[in-house]
Amino acid sequence: MIAALAIGAVIGVLLGLLGGGGSLLAVPALVYGLRIPLAQAVPMSLLVVGVAALAGSVGRIRDGRVNWRVAAMFALTGLPAAFAGSAVNRLLPAALTLGGFAVLMVVAGVRMLIRSQRTGTACRTGATVDWRRCASRAVPAGLAVGFLTGLFGVGGGFLIIPALVLLLGLDMATAIGTSLVIVVANSGSGVLAYLGALAPDWRITAAFAGAAIAGALLAGRFGATVDTERLRTGFAYLIFAVAAFVLTEVLFLP
Repeated sequence: MIAALAIGAVIGVLLGLLGGGGSLLAVPALVYGLRIPLAQAVPMSLLVVGVAALAGSVGRIRDGRVNWRVAAMFALTGLPAAFAGSAVNRLLPAALTLGGFAVLMVVAGVRMLIRSQRTGTACRTGATVDWRRCASRAVPAGLAVGFLTGLFGVGGGFLIIPALVLLLGLDMATAIGTSLVIVVANSGSGVLAYLGALAPDWRITAAFAGAAIAGALLAGRFGATVDTERLRTGFAYLIFAVAAFVLTEVLFLP
């Protein structure tokens, strides 16, 4: 129970501050920290991450930091993709899924270390938004993120943020708020995809989710005082360490 509370709080804080990334720790923490089978860890991760993202998005929504049309495009494409990802997950051995998850963690960590001040312009023509050009980029990105959500139990914020900023041209503050809304939608789609097989320990799940909500709300309240760039760098190295641990477990300690 203590481990569930601690891990949930960390995931909530990361979601609240960075708009994503916390789900990368959720599945390994559930599988290796709490000894929950992968088949239950994936939907539990989606449930907890979705609830935490919802809590973290409240302040961003109140401040008008969400692009709802972009969020809707990601959500609508992510729904069927999450079901497809969950179907593939059921066909794969647990070791292969965890190995793929570790590779995804490495990719996400590298992405977090890349510094870029560039902002895309796909959605903008002067002061207006070109939604046709925007959709041609948002739809494939939404499909990819939705599929990974269903396959690995991740919210996808670590992929959504770069897509929103570099491909679609959203400013970082709006990208984080929009990402949180998309994570809520994707996680909800993933939970629906696993609904028939969802039988978690509800006591652990409630503690995990409650701590994540508290962490997300705390981050939303005090996030402006935190150096998010330094946090992102430290988090990237933590991801590398966890990915190395998962790969070691999968390859050498079956």
